[in-house]
Amino acid sequence: MRTKYIHFTEVQKQAAKLTNLAAFLQSRGEQIKRSGSEYEWVGHHITLRGNQFYDQYEQRGGTAVDFVQEQYALSYPEAVQLLLGMTSEFDRYTDVIKNEGDPLHRKYRMPDCLTIPEKKPFELPPANENMRRVYAYLIKQRCIDRDVIYHFAHHGLIYEDAQYHNVVFVGVDRDGKPRHAHKKSTSLNDSSFRANQTGSEAAFSFHHIGQSDTVYVFEAPIDMLSFITLYPDQWQQDSYVTLCSVADHALFGQLENHPHLQRIILCLDNDEAGRQAMERIAAKLAERRYNDVSVLLPTFKDWNEDLQMDSGKLKATPIQEPPATECMIIQ
Repeated sequence: MRTKYIHFTEVQKQAAKLTNLAAFLQSRGEQIKRSGSEYEWVGHHITLRGNQFYDQYEQRGGTAVDFVQEQYALSYPEAVQLLLGMTSEFDRYTDVIKNEGDPLHRKYRMPDCLTIPEKKPFELPPANENMRRVYAYLIKQRCIDRDVIYHFAHHGLIYEDAQYHNVVFVGVDRDGKPRHAHKKSTSLNDSSFRANQTGSEAAFSFHHIGQSDTVYVFEAPIDMLSFITLYPDQWQQDSYVTLCSVADHALFGQLENHPHLQRIILCLDNDEAGRQAMERIAAKLAERRYNDVSVLLPTFKDWNEDLQMDSGKLKATPIQEPPATECMIIQ
C-alpha cells in the first residue's frame, strides 16, 4: 500500500517539532510528573523537557516528532498530523512566542489548564500478606535459587505487593532506609511489565554491598539474582549493583558511597544496547581513574537466559557475534 503524500509547510513542520511533550502526553490521558526542571513519563524511563525527550533505557532522545514516531509507531506524515492536531487545539489557550518575528521559531508555553503533579515522596507499595506468587515466579519461571531469594526477602529487599502481586526489588541507602523500588510483573499474561516506583532515587536501586573490593554491575534485578544462582560460592563477600536500565546513576552512586569498591565488572546484556552501555560506562570509569574495569558477558542474551539454559528449562541458540568472553579487560 502506498503512503498518501501530505504536503506540510515549513511552519507546520516546525510547529509539530516544537510541541511540548508533557502537554501532549497529558492531553492523551498519560501520567507525567515533575522532576526538577524536567518531567517524567510515569511508568516509563523517559524524561521530557519542552519538545525534547530522552530514553534512559536506549540512551538516546530527540524531538516531539521523533518521540511520536517511535512511541506510536507512526510514519513521519502521521506523526506531524497528530502533533498538529494537538497544537491546533492548544492554540486556543497557549501563548505563542515568536522569536524575532520568525514563525519557524514558534515555541509553546505550558498551557495554564495543564496541571503537572508535584514530585511525590517515595513510598513502598503495600506488601501482600505472603510471597507465594513471587516465590513461584522467581523459582519456577526464572530458576532463581530459593536460598538467594530468601536472603533478600529476609532483609526486606524482595517482597510481593498487595495490589498487583508484582515482585518488588527494594534499594536502600547506607542507613538501610528504602529509597528505590523496582516492580516486575509475576503474571505470565503481563510478563513484560516493569517500572520504578514513583519517587525512586536512581542512585539507590536494588543492590548488595559486600566486604571485598569487587562489584558486579547488571541491568536488572533478575539478572543479578541469576548470576548469584550460577556462581554462589561466597557470593555475599562481593558487591552487586543493578541499574534498572542501562543508565549508570546506580553504579556511580554506590562507588561514591562505598570507596572500597575498586574492581568493577560490567555484566550487562549481550546485545547491542548492553554492549554500547558498557563501552560508555567504561569510558566514564576511566575518566574517574578506576583502572580495574572488565566485562563479563553472558553466553546468551542475559544472565537469566544463561541460568535457564543451565537448568534445562530453556533451549536457545547462543549469540555468536561478538563472542562471549570470560573477562575482557578494558584498557
